[in-house]
Amino acid sequence: MFSDSTLPPGLIQAYRETHYKAPGLELTLIIDQPNPALALAHRRHRADCSAFITASNPYSAELTTVENELRQGTLAAELRSRSLSFADGIGQHPSNGWAGEPSFLVFGLTLEAAKTLCARLEQNGFVWSGADAVPKLILLK
Repeated sequence: MFSDSTLPPGLIQAYRETHYKAPGLELTLIIDQPNPALALAHRRHRADCSAFITASNPYSAELTTVENELRQGTLAAELRSRSLSFADGIGQHPSNGWAGEPSFLVFGLTLEAAKTLCARLEQNGFVWSGADAVPKLILLK
């Protein structure tokens, strides 16, 4: 499925197993699993798509908490300047012991716009959901 990716298979598997949570919306995204709570959130935000993105840890290189907070703050400011609705999130693998990664669930961010933004943020990928509210792992490398 991801045979054209240059990322290590173990990293891709970790991304696929990660739980992408938006605690304030009481929803957890699981890759390739339909999510009725996300469909409801799409309707509430008048969106037919969403992207779960982060500015933290570019290309999976661990940064300090302060560096990640600065990157996330810059991303939040950009999302607000684009008038995009978003909720705080955290991406965390359920069992591998890695720290959760601060993220945002952004409503109305098209697939192409999310690809462009996440490439600029030096991310390996992101999670995107269309009108069907089925989260998909989108790899950029």
